[in-house]
Amino acid sequence: MPACQPCTTTPAADDHRPRPPRRPDRGFRVHPADLSASISVFLIALPLSLGIALATGAPLQAGLVAAAVGGVVAGLLGGSPLQVSGPAAGLTVITADLIQRYGWRATCAITVVAGLAQLALAAVRVARSALAVSPAIVHGMLAGIGVTIALAQLHIVLGGTPHSSAVGNVRALPAQLAHVHPAALSVSAVTIALLLAWPRIPGNTGRALRKVPAALASVVAATVVAVLAGLSLPRVDLPSWSSHALPALPEGTIPGIAAAVLTITLVTSVQSLLSAVAVDKLVAARKDARPTVHRSDLDRELAGQGAANMVSGALGGLPVAGVAVRSTANVKAGGISRHSTMLHGLWVAVAALLLPPVLGLIPLAALAALAALVMVVGVQMVNLTHLRSVRRNREILVYAVTTTAVVFTDVLAGVAIGIAVAVAVALHRLTRTRITMEERDGIHRVRVRGQLTFLAVPRLSRALAQLPHGVDAVVELDGSFMDHAAFEALHDWQAAHETHGGTVEFTGRSGGRIAEPASESHACCRPWTPWRNHHCGEHPATEGEQRPGRRRHQLASGLSSFQRNTAPLVRGELARLAREGQRPSQLFLTCTDSRLVTSMITASGPGDLFTVRNMGNLVPLTDEETVDDSVAAAIEYAVDVLRVDSITVCGHSDCAAMEALLNAPPDGTGATTPLRRWLRHGRPSLERLRSRRHAWARISGRLPVDAVEQLGLTNVVQQLEHLRAHESVARRLADGTLQLHGMFFHVGEAQAYLLTGGEGPDRIDDVFDRVAPVPPTEGTPARPTAA
Repeated sequence: MPACQPCTTTPAADDHRPRPPRRPDRGFRVHPADLSASISVFLIALPLSLGIALATGAPLQAGLVAAAVGGVVAGLLGGSPLQVSGPAAGLTVITADLIQRYGWRATCAITVVAGLAQLALAAVRVARSALAVSPAIVHGMLAGIGVTIALAQLHIVLGGTPHSSAVGNVRALPAQLAHVHPAALSVSAVTIALLLAWPRIPGNTGRALRKVPAALASVVAATVVAVLAGLSLPRVDLPSWSSHALPALPEGTIPGIAAAVLTITLVTSVQSLLSAVAVDKLVAARKDARPTVHRSDLDRELAGQGAANMVSGALGGLPVAGVAVRSTANVKAGGISRHSTMLHGLWVAVAALLLPPVLGLIPLAALAALAALVMVVGVQMVNLTHLRSVRRNREILVYAVTTTAVVFTDVLAGVAIGIAVAVAVALHRLTRTRITMEERDGIHRVRVRGQLTFLAVPRLSRALAQLPHGVDAVVELDGSFMDHAAFEALHDWQAAHETHGGTVEFTGRSGGRIAEPASESHACCRPWTPWRNHHCGEHPATEGEQRPGRRRHQLASGLSSFQRNTAPLVRGELARLAREGQRPSQLFLTCTDSRLVTSMITASGPGDLFTVRNMGNLVPLTDEETVDDSVAAAIEYAVDVLRVDSITVCGHSDCAAMEALLNAPPDGTGATTPLRRWLRHGRPSLERLRSRRHAWARISGRLPVDAVEQLGLTNVVQQLEHLRAHESVARRLADGTLQLHGMFFHVGEAQAYLLTGGEGPDRIDDVFDRVAPVPPTEGTPARPTAA
């Protein structure tokens, strides 16, 4: 057993091993970037929090309490370092309905119980499961909420009072337009005009002015206009904190209160988790050389949101959720740790305690216009961006039904209706099957597109019955599911057709033969595995006797499938790449193992990756006497000519090169072969593994299962060190224009892990974290690219 084999040890026996480094956001020192980002977020959060509180009908102080608690509590305890939490516009309709139904103090108590429910959900680790909700339902819910709020706030902008429902607001709109309040309308017009024009001010003046958030500038300008013009308008009234309302037990039926708690819990949880995922993508897209920000821990984030809702409700604040607008501002302002979020909450608390006289000058019409415009812009963003994604994924019906149901009923009922429609759409797709027939060169082909269930059996039987007796038939199955009824129908038809002297061959979409339904020995094959390289116990000789001349060369079959099915889809993109040349985003250096399909595991397409493969994904050192110039030349070309943004070294489980390296005889012994001469470049990895100066690499918090996996992980880290020794790589790293990434793919689990622990020269531990699936968000490109 090699010395590097992981073993079970007691804590005392493991004390000599280096301890993992502290995370950068655990200290008490505040980075200047966090300080400046917190001020930027504060300037956005202050007017928005007041506007959201106004829109719900809650005390204006409740918005400031929620913003302060969301920043400090959720920022400290949450799992997304740069996500900013506070009162969310998406909760406005829900909160307003609860206030009208149960009163403000009871709504605070409901918020506390919803926070407890979030803590319970975090304890059972269901955060990832919450992301399973269809994005069409989430975007439809947000669109419905946006329409409802926009209709309500339009009445306030015009100087009136909104009604309790969207239908009521639409019916009352003509009467409201006939009795417009000129002062309120003029202040709202100033607010809207500045919000629209502020980002478009040209020249150096505009560049300087845009350092002030548009929301703050518009509210300040509206306030100045109202004061100078002497307009008679109601203004922000922040009562004394000594009279601030605290929670009280709600009075109502238990099912109604339970539904209210469930609504707050689900909406705040889903919105916060989706926002956290979006923040991770924004952080990953930053090109500057800032300290590494750890990816979101969604279960911890859910717990942080629960704690924030408990504290906010207990202190008389609005429900709290992760907010995409403020979180985006935090990332773009340069925040690097949770300190920026916590400081923003501190600034809101200071303003709420020390600046009531200044806030009292703000006219309510300006806040109403701000809230209305924010929601109108939000609805437009959903229409222009989310709607494209929904249409591309053929879920426009789910989106439309959810939006309409939220507008005409309430959020919980609307989401429930949306889920029911989504399930119905999924079942419809499962039963939708397209069957076509054609005759070519005397062979009758039946193409079945879609899933084969008992609902498709009648149409399938009618189509097969049209084939004449005694002909050669090929049935091409292109689907991922076949139930027992369809299996039996194909089996019975095959037996009858062959009885009348005909032949039957079943193929997948690639054109290659698949298991025949009548053969029990071939039951392990399925139509959805046309790319497999196993043959399920087939005997080529026997099969050749049964089907003379029918077997095709596997490569030719694959090429035929490409020309028939894939080439028409990618021809335009490949033609563009042929004209423009290759512009890959990263160099991907991985092993030659046939099970490692780079385009599949990275969801990349033509032109995305510049790939170099060799035994063991090795990077020979440049100072060796017998350096391998092929790898070095590829690195130099990718870095200096193609100007890739990053280099990824990808190892994998069950690596034959790592096993050969472990079992190789000591230096100077054994026969010299090309394989052993090449594997000498991996000896530094073996030495690193056996050295006590380096901690063992961990994979998703655990030690590797065996020495081969441990060496594979260690080898990735070591080859990254070799990359840094290359002159061109070192130069680009110093310039901050190149990033290095380590990756490990577990073949048996079909799971990718990214190297996230131990950054920099002081690294004492290396941690590979699991890459979890995420739902598509706003800004996701149509064509998937390498992660």
